[in-house]
Formats: sequence, structure tokens, C-alpha cells
Amino acid sequence: MFSGIITDVGRVRRFSRAAGAGGVQAMTIATAYDVADIAIGASIGCSGPCLTVVAVEPGGFLVEASAETLACSTLGDWREGTPVNLERALRLGDELGGHLVSGHVDGVAVLRERRPEGESVRLTIEAPAALMPYIASKGSVALDGVSLTVNEVAERHFGINLIPYTLAQTGFGEARPGQRLNLEIDPIARYVARLLAARADHPEHRGR
Repeated sequence: MFSGIITDVGRVRRFSRAAGAGGVQAMTIATAYDVADIAIGASIGCSGPCLTVVAVEPGGFLVEASAETLACSTLGDWREGTPVNLERALRLGDELGGHLVSGHVDGVAVLRERRPEGESVRLTIEAPAALMPYIASKGSVALDGVSLTVNEVAERHFGINLIPYTLAQTGFGEARPGQRLNLEIDPIARYVARLLAARADHPEHRGR
């Protein structure tokens, strides 16, 4: 579990095929984290997806992504040098500065427009149609692992505003129109929708 507060922007150092694992891609990510403090098996949020550390090396750590993860996220777009928003898993007692983020990507969104708005930057994001009902004005979403507040919602788009601090401390400083982004909806919205659907399907409520 994460909070969507990025604590380092790493870089993809190299790719390799995981030994004996068909379709699995191994990726080494350079980081400013103290790798001596990263346990093998630890979970780290990597621009959205929660990935498991399988090895560490000086200034970096190795993770593996399955073919399913590569297909359902932007990890298949990564290249050497790609910036990666990093967050260590929450510990009990940690400050929840953003919102609850599971590290399970719901879909891939696309950055359609980027424009300055005073000292901030306004982004217009196109989301998959199936996920738009879960996105609400003033609600929360995670984009590339970053907890963000939704400013406005249209039929297929929503807008967010990034302050200079967020631009400087995440990969959004380099994001440009056309870039694909890992989108995770607010888990609370997902469960509320599921409960409402179950209630509507219950015999007592049909036809009302």
C-alpha cells in the first residue's frame, strides 16, 4: 500500500530477460535510495505498478514485470533513461500525505494537453471510457503513482493542476502531450460502485 507521495525519481538503468521466466522482463532502476535499506522481496511503487525487488546493486535495484503487467501498463514503453516515480511501501504509523494507492494499475490514460496556468501547469488527461465513472471533480486519482486531485471532469477527459513542487519532484516535469500514463482510480470509488451494483442486483431492489 502506498500514499502517492513520490520520494525519488529514478531512471531505468537497463533491461534484461529474467532467467527461465517466459515473457518476464527484468529492469534495473537507478535510485537515490539507500539500497542497503531495501530488502529483497520489498515492494516499491514504480510509476504506478507495485513491483517486487529481486536484487540490489550499487545505486539501483532490480524488479521483474510479467507479460500481463507489461501489456496493461506503460512499462512496455520504458527505455533506458526513462524517469520512474518511486515510492517505498507505507509502514504502520507513516503519514498518509496523499490518498490510499494500491499499486494496481486500472488502465492507461493519455496526456492530451499541457499548458501553463500562472506558476502551475494544467494537464488534460484522456482516460478509458470504462474508468471515467469512477473519476469525480475534487476526488483523487493516481497517475504514474502520483496522488493528484481532479479539478474538472468531462465525458472522456479530466483536468489536473500541477504546482511547481510536483513538477520538480516527479517525472511530470518531463511529461509531454501524447505520453501514456498509468492510471489508478481511488479504491474507495471502486468499492462504492461495486456495492451499489450488488445492491441494484439484489431481488429486493429490482424494479424500484
